[in-house]
Amino acid sequence: MPVGLIRIPVAAGLALAMLMTPVSGASAEPKPTLAQAKKKLEKLNEQADQIVEKYNQASEKWKRARKKYATLNSELARQSEQVAGLRKELVAMAVSTYQFGAVNSWEGMVYQTDPGALLSGLASVDQMSASRAQSLSAFDEATKALRLNRNLAKGALSEADETRDELAKEKAKADKMVKAQTKLLRELNVFKAGNPESGGIQYTGSASGNARAALQFAFAQVGKPYQYGGTGPGGWDCSGLLQAAWRNGGVSLPRTTWEQWSWGANRKVSLNDLQPGDLIFSEGLGHVSMYAGNGQIVHAPQTGDVVKVVPLSAYGRRLVGAVRP
Repeated sequence: MPVGLIRIPVAAGLALAMLMTPVSGASAEPKPTLAQAKKKLEKLNEQADQIVEKYNQASEKWKRARKKYATLNSELARQSEQVAGLRKELVAMAVSTYQFGAVNSWEGMVYQTDPGALLSGLASVDQMSASRAQSLSAFDEATKALRLNRNLAKGALSEADETRDELAKEKAKADKMVKAQTKLLRELNVFKAGNPESGGIQYTGSASGNARAALQFAFAQVGKPYQYGGTGPGGWDCSGLLQAAWRNGGVSLPRTTWEQWSWGANRKVSLNDLQPGDLIFSEGLGHVSMYAGNGQIVHAPQTGDVVKVVPLSAYGRRLVGAVRP
């Protein structure tokens, strides 16, 4: 055996050779095709619809809980002032009775020699007793109400804390989804940042009255970015856009797609009988758009896109029905 050479078992030599051989591109995980990436994005968008609406629901629930607590807390403060005032009145009455009791008591009046003074004293006692009883009753009722509202306020605060935690969880899910969507959109080179200052486009369709006012507002938002949880003016999500648009048309819609669909329970119309201004809902109620007439809709699609007008046939989502505000 030549000097410096060491015999290596065949199996060990093969393993060492494999470790030292650079990994070729052929063994790396292949990149998805354009079609695969688009399909993945479509699935992400469908998931995002549901996640964003859950976030919006939690956000609305948190706002209601916070408002309820603020109202009860304000009432609690008012009642606390009332109870404090009644307590002060009762203390003053007790002090007065103690200081002047010898004059106004039954013992003091029994020895009155003047009949007129005696009658006057009796009237004063009756009045004082009635006033004292009324004050004690008012104090008792106010104290009971104070205790009740204090407990209600504590419950409302606890509810607000729970919904705040729920909101934080839903926001974390939405943030994660948006990150995944944005990454894939950038890889496909189709991410649209939008312009928060966009002046939109003019609505020239056939709608009239409230529907026209709603569509004019929605068209004026074209080009602004989709933003989950967005209620304007620089960014919108689907339900936030339509809520604001119809507010401009004089109709108060709820905030989320689920609430809007429920609100429209008695206003549903056939998808074959759409009129400009109608709200069109996707299956699962994760997305809503507005019919603009001539087979077109205006909507805020999803992350990485902008408020736009597109043919209804290009909607890309299965439809469940429509509502006419």
